[in-house]
Amino acid sequence: MLPSNTTILISIWNNASSKINIYFSICLFIFGVTGNALNTLVLSQRSLRSNSCAWLFLVSSIFNLISILSGLPTRILSGWFALLTDRIGWLCKLRVFTLLTSRSIALWLIVLATLDRWLLSCKNIDYRRISKLKNARRGMICILIISSLFYSPIFYCYQANLINEPLRCYSKTIKCRIYADQVYTFFTTLIPLILMILFGFLTLSNLRKIHYRAQILLLSRSSQTIISNNHRQRLKSVDRHLLIMLLIQISFLILFTLPQVIEMIYLTITRNQYKSPLREQLETSTFTFVLLLTYLASGMPFYIYILSGGQIFRQAFLKIMRHMIQQMIH
Repeated sequence: MLPSNTTILISIWNNASSKINIYFSICLFIFGVTGNALNTLVLSQRSLRSNSCAWLFLVSSIFNLISILSGLPTRILSGWFALLTDRIGWLCKLRVFTLLTSRSIALWLIVLATLDRWLLSCKNIDYRRISKLKNARRGMICILIISSLFYSPIFYCYQANLINEPLRCYSKTIKCRIYADQVYTFFTTLIPLILMILFGFLTLSNLRKIHYRAQILLLSRSSQTIISNNHRQRLKSVDRHLLIMLLIQISFLILFTLPQVIEMIYLTITRNQYKSPLREQLETSTFTFVLLLTYLASGMPFYIYILSGGQIFRQAFLKIMRHMIQQMIH
């Protein structure tokens, strides 16, 4: 039997962490759904969605929204109800597959956006010509297929009604847990973040060498159109602000996704160690908290874009708001 002081401490900690989990999840849900819904409306406007990078931001926001909708409601309701996703096997598997696949796709689309900015900043015109909306769509399809294949073992590995695990719906064996953790750690988080940082630095390096990029988005092999200086400057401004938005988003993705990777590696390394009940409770609470930070990463793009996207993004947002208000009035 545990000493009474330890029992009381575990009970207090468990109660406090449970309330923090529920109310923080509610805030993240409102924050994330609102932000990604507005992002989808703004980036779907014709003036932006024709840009390959903006289109990748748009589709990434849609998958971030799917990730939040498939992950957070169950965490919110778990404080009051016994969830079907924790009790029924196929619902458990489907929810986790949807959550992890959509989150993986959303991050890899940001990698493609970073690659797109690097291609546009290259001096070699053949590289710049690769940056097309058509190629961005092809890249998205490839990412969708690869992510689905990587996470398909979830339908075998995950099981409902588990006890003594961080979550009730979790990997049923050590091998499955190691596989799922490694795929999430490397394929969904570390490799995308490393590539984002790499192409981000390469883009900044190119921009130090090249002082103008007037015709990057405008000229192709078959196009001989002469574009006015005002139009060129406008597209150049869009290009510049998209890069700023991208670099800031990468910084926050690193801040909010790496803690979960570190925690998952720690839990895997220490899985065979003896742990006191208090230590187990602390680790479970920490895992829950860093998991919530990943939802913060999924919900933040709109707020980054509205603050760092310049007049282009803000004007598009205000246009949407005026249209919605007019529709409500009339």
